Amino acid sequence: MDFKELEQGFAGELFYGNNSLHHAQRMVYATDASVYQELPLAVALPKTEEDLKALIRFATKEHISLIPRAAGTSLAGQVVGNGIVVDISKYFKKIIEINASERWVHLQPGIIRDDLNAFLKPYGLFFAPETSTASRAMIGGMIGNNSCGLHSMVWGDTRKHLLEAKVLLSDGEKALFRNYSDQEIKSKAAQETLEGAIYRQLADVLDNENNKTTIKNNYPKRSLARRNTGYALDVLLEERESGDGGFNLCKLLAGSEGTLAFVTEAKLNLLPLPPAKDALVCIHCSSLGESLHANNIVLQHAPMASELVDKYIMDFTKGHPVYHNNRFFIEGEPEALLMVEFMEDTDEALDIKTNRLIEDLKEKGLGYAYPVIKGAKTKLVWDIRKAGLGLIRNMPGDTQPVNLIEDCAVSPEDLPAYIAELQQLLDQYGLSASYYAHAGAGELHVEPMINLKTAQGKETFRDLLKDTVPLVKKYNGSLSGEHGDGRLRGEFIAAAMGADVYALLKGVKNIFDPETIFNANKIVDTPKMNEQLRYAPDQQQVAIETLFDYSGQENILRLTEKCSGSGDCRKSHVTGGTMCPSYMATLQEKDTTRARANILRQFLTNAGTGAPFNHPEIKEVMDLCLSCKACKSECPSSVDITKLKAEFLQHYYDANGVPFRSRLIASFTQSQRLGIKIPGIYNAVVKNKLLSGIIKKIAGFAPGRSLPEVGKTTLRNWFEKYQRQQPQRFERKVFLFCDEFTNYNDVAIGKRTIQLLNALGYGVVIPPHKESGRTWLSKGLVRKAKEIITGNVQQLSALVTAGQPLIGIEPSALLTFRDEAPELVPAHLRNEAKQLAAHSFLIEEFLAGEYEKGAIREEQFTTEKRMVKLHGHCYQKSFGIVPSVQKILSIPVNYYVEQIPSGCCGMAGSFGYEKEHYSLSMKIGELVLLPAVRGADAATIIAASGTSCRHQIKDGTGRKSLHPVEVLWEALKK
Repeated sequence: MDFKELEQGFAGELFYGNNSLHHAQRMVYATDASVYQELPLAVALPKTEEDLKALIRFATKEHISLIPRAAGTSLAGQVVGNGIVVDISKYFKKIIEINASERWVHLQPGIIRDDLNAFLKPYGLFFAPETSTASRAMIGGMIGNNSCGLHSMVWGDTRKHLLEAKVLLSDGEKALFRNYSDQEIKSKAAQETLEGAIYRQLADVLDNENNKTTIKNNYPKRSLARRNTGYALDVLLEERESGDGGFNLCKLLAGSEGTLAFVTEAKLNLLPLPPAKDALVCIHCSSLGESLHANNIVLQHAPMASELVDKYIMDFTKGHPVYHNNRFFIEGEPEALLMVEFMEDTDEALDIKTNRLIEDLKEKGLGYAYPVIKGAKTKLVWDIRKAGLGLIRNMPGDTQPVNLIEDCAVSPEDLPAYIAELQQLLDQYGLSASYYAHAGAGELHVEPMINLKTAQGKETFRDLLKDTVPLVKKYNGSLSGEHGDGRLRGEFIAAAMGADVYALLKGVKNIFDPETIFNANKIVDTPKMNEQLRYAPDQQQVAIETLFDYSGQENILRLTEKCSGSGDCRKSHVTGGTMCPSYMATLQEKDTTRARANILRQFLTNAGTGAPFNHPEIKEVMDLCLSCKACKSECPSSVDITKLKAEFLQHYYDANGVPFRSRLIASFTQSQRLGIKIPGIYNAVVKNKLLSGIIKKIAGFAPGRSLPEVGKTTLRNWFEKYQRQQPQRFERKVFLFCDEFTNYNDVAIGKRTIQLLNALGYGVVIPPHKESGRTWLSKGLVRKAKEIITGNVQQLSALVTAGQPLIGIEPSALLTFRDEAPELVPAHLRNEAKQLAAHSFLIEEFLAGEYEKGAIREEQFTTEKRMVKLHGHCYQKSFGIVPSVQKILSIPVNYYVEQIPSGCCGMAGSFGYEKEHYSLSMKIGELVLLPAVRGADAATIIAASGTSCRHQIKDGTGRKSLHPVEVLWEALKK
């Protein structure tokens, strides 16, 4: 197969070989959010329509399949296969036209749903279908799956809002699907083209009386809104019979999973923005059955949404770094929660609706608690529901929740009986399951717990779906409600809808795609549904020796397996958050948290004896990880890639040697220790363009990056003199961790920290300790970091207590005690490490706590009015510390603090220095942070806790930013 021929004139990117980059790219596209895995022949990121036509010609010539892919969050294996994966998410992102008066938008299919709505908001409009993955789901994927989401019972599905679609047909010709009259269809049908044949043959199918009867008798009942099994011939037939005989092929295109045509543009219907006020009634139920009966009462009150969350999901929020804080509304231990949403223009109207519902439920004895959540806090509640799939992937062991019968839908009135019978079926198999999602629409995501690593589990996987089909059919439901058939449910469409309907579906596929080049073996002609799974049954797993302790996640392989593929790491800077900064800038799948977890999982699953980490493909995918730690908290499954990258690098270096630059950066403390002996000369050299240029060239640093300067003396030396000159007695004492960055470079900040603490009544002690080990960890030299951190735990754990905590200035250094230390020190020191971690705080956390106690008072600070723009350090965000920073900066009564909605600054320690990473570092900074700083007036204070962040702001904007302690020191009444 000559891919070189395809490559000629291809404007986008093409990966097809077996060198490390190409093979890595193919590996990260081998999975989606489903249980399937298959290595594609190639991966294409087309840039133009001509690229797509070239792909169609090539696929036709070579008799291979094109697999359209957007965010890759499909749950039925729709974008997994052995053809060419065609990823439109990077380049097909243009909004072509918006018509606010007629309420439509014309765009390309790579636009993210939430990003689209951010763009539409100033127009007072929005695109209504809302999947739980809306922060990364793209319009093309939503068309393919006919997505709907939380509010489908009111706003409908994508099919309802798809007005027109420009497509490429399987012969490469363009076509426009829109609402055509019967006469226009006849005119098209008369053409001797593939488009003409499609209209001609489809009209014949729809006009055949036997076909009409077959469709009407065998498709799910019309009262069921979620009907996504097969192709939507029932919708097309209804449209043809209800009007003048015309129809819109968009109805068929939506839900066709990329098997009929390739969408290049779409015209979408828009709705006015919903009412500004919303409220959630969170109905606490003692059983699942009770919640389903409550749901039918709820529906009588015409809510916007009625979503269920079961105890499985709620329990996984306990102790979660992010979602534990979202539990504020949960009372007791409910077996199931119904989250019922109302929207109105006023609080009074909301109160009427919520009160009526609660009264009705109480009268009927349903539920035991009904907290009502309003305003911004509703997002925290919804986030628990949306994170359901990722949260339950935190289950220990190889028995895991699987997408299988999660998409079966029945009418809501049938839901209690259907679920009761389904539970009986699960009991027969001895299986437990999680139940969550769209109760109001009659579709609960039922995730049975099955071990797919065993031959028995693999058979149970198929048998359970096979036995569920008659139950769905009994209630005239739909085998697929919104997640699609793909290769998961396609095998059983004939059983669910009858052989005659299945024959019609195969006919539709043949009409559109006679050469089977579009997403072959999805919906029709699918392979057996339990083939090509992620795991080979009963495969023996090799024990993998690691430096970190992974017992909290069972082992390193299980940590990688926790990635559900839900793609939370693919959200953009428009949505916000930090994960994953490199993806936000490159828009490459290989730069996602998901890709990094997946490639490690694939190699470690098949690890032999020897060096399981010694694969250049892993290095390719890990290269642009900034070790920001955002994944540890923002990923619902807490897949900690920062930890995995450090582990990988140490083993990779063991096999291949440590690069010079990595040793140089890791040894940062030593170089700064030498430099501060001759600070004047050192600083003159690093500021001199010629001399610093030589240093950068030798070190492999970017010419455009400035080098850090050293202080005139170390903080430790200054402190010794300061203590002698100003002997004071303090009732309260804290230990200050004198990290390497503050001791040598940010000495002025260290001074202000000590002076501020003293002025507020706190004595400071700098105890003997080593550097933090952060530079060694960042470069993957984990053994050395382990030695350093172990030494620090031994030195500090006996000193530090709740009454005399350890306070740190630089987030990346101090938080080493909270993050890596307990998982790196020898087993006999783990308790000491955990105790030390419990009493180690960033200066901002400490001051915020003291302020809350009343030990620090507003009157100690100025009343001058100032504006402060705050950029939070990535580690502060990961550990939920940014609110503490905002709190202390707001202690001066007239200081207005605004958090810049930035993710990572892009510097990430040494990452932004490295010549091959410099441009990406700046690109990440330019997403939000640097423009926000430039946009602030000269009187606005720019605050940033991290030394790297301040360096990035200086290099990117020329402005000096201050550590929060510097801001408070200047605001302190002296």
